[in-house]
Amino acid sequence: MSAARIAWVVIFLAVLVWSGIDPHDYPTWGLEVFPAVAGAAILLATLKRFPLTTLVYVLILIHCVILMVGGHYTYALVPLGDWFQELTNGSRNDYDKLGHLAQGFVPAIIARELLIRLNVVRTPAWRDFLIVCACLAISAFYELIEWWVALLSEEAADSFLGTQGYMWDTQSDMAWALSGAILALLTLSRWHDQQLARAGYLPTRQS
Repeated sequence: MSAARIAWVVIFLAVLVWSGIDPHDYPTWGLEVFPAVAGAAILLATLKRFPLTTLVYVLILIHCVILMVGGHYTYALVPLGDWFQELTNGSRNDYDKLGHLAQGFVPAIIARELLIRLNVVRTPAWRDFLIVCACLAISAFYELIEWWVALLSEEAADSFLGTQGYMWDTQSDMAWALSGAILALLTLSRWHDQQLARAGYLPTRQS
């Protein structure tokens, strides 16, 4: 295993262990951290037969850290969000919006890599459209999961939902994910193409 991959594993495990030490409550911690652990398991299972670009691995790690920090404190109580709330004189802790921005930003580049490498869509415009649609679908499905958890679990429902009394929280979450997907495509596509080309996954320029 390369030094970069070892560093990825060390950072992931260090943050995971930290997040699991005396979190706000364990039901919420489990719900929030599960996607990160599942994602890491998928990366490990596909490492040899379908290795990803460094950019994608880094983005996934950042997203995992965001999830694990949110799981430790609950999204409504993350100190970084409190600091930003005081700085902007806001009405709520907006750390959860960072999470939903990442929920669009990171999957957009993952989907882009899969679509390019598997040669699913050749036309860049159609590819970007499908990527944005996929990110919105992921965001909407996550909101359904939050709703189902709220119906099934009284103990973790409020912390997991993190609405903080905001009636448009669900719509706002999806808007942040949409913005993240678009932002990722606008800012990282060229860099992503360069990494794909160096790895031999992009013989000719596609965007």
